[in-house]
Amino acid sequence: MTRTVTRKIGDAEVSIITDGATTFTADLFPESDSAHLDALLAQSGAQEMATNFNAVLIRHGGRVILADAGPRDLFGPSCGYLHEGLAELDVRPDQVDTLVATHLHPDHVAGMITADGKAVFPNATLHVTEGDRAFWSDDSHFQGALEGIADWAKLAQAVLTAYDDRLGTLRDGAEAAPGLTGMALPGHTPGHFGWRLESSGKALIHVGDIVHVPALQVTDPDVGISFDIDMATARDTRKRLLDQLASDGTLFTGGHFLHPAFNRVTRKGQGYALEPGV
Repeated sequence: MTRTVTRKIGDAEVSIITDGATTFTADLFPESDSAHLDALLAQSGAQEMATNFNAVLIRHGGRVILADAGPRDLFGPSCGYLHEGLAELDVRPDQVDTLVATHLHPDHVAGMITADGKAVFPNATLHVTEGDRAFWSDDSHFQGALEGIADWAKLAQAVLTAYDDRLGTLRDGAEAAPGLTGMALPGHTPGHFGWRLESSGKALIHVGDIVHVPALQVTDPDVGISFDIDMATARDTRKRLLDQLASDGTLFTGGHFLHPAFNRVTRKGQGYALEPGV
């Protein structure tokens, strides 16, 4: 099966790599009752709470940029196909010169290092936000309510260590690479970001993890997921950005949209509906 889909954004060639897929369960949406979730699935024509794990490869102006890198082997045999996707695109790891992490959760950065902590992309500078770097580097955060994600912090720290001499800071409104601008999207993690790619008058927005299950959280953006460290702020961010995208019609993608993952969004009822952008 193909693991990639590619389209032009101006002069840029952008490829979504589907690293893998899984399904979520109702307990991950603690503020929504199961009957409401079932109704949303039916409204969306979905049978289950499906999600993908996506990376984005951008070839633009001589640069080879990889935004997020999937969960490697951490989530079982249904994931970990980043290298198959890169091979399909005829790209070697040593050709990637820029890495962008929307945030430091394992399903976005585990693929940047090997199981023994070595950098997979030997010639790439890794751009992360200062908010996420500081949060995941401080072990004191992972006690009490956040004790369960202490292993996530260890992985994030291993990624930061592997690229220690090649770290760049992703800032709101600043370029990580020519035409690729960071966008603060608060709530999911302390430094959660998206980005906007512009080339020759065309644009693509990456919305990070404002949506984990499109059939639920696009249809009803009030539905929050337990992976959000600040669920209320993440909800506000999701509603604001979906409203903006519905108004301006900009093409977008994100970490968990289903293949082919290039989308536009329209208003529908009290929420929204996705339209394919390919």
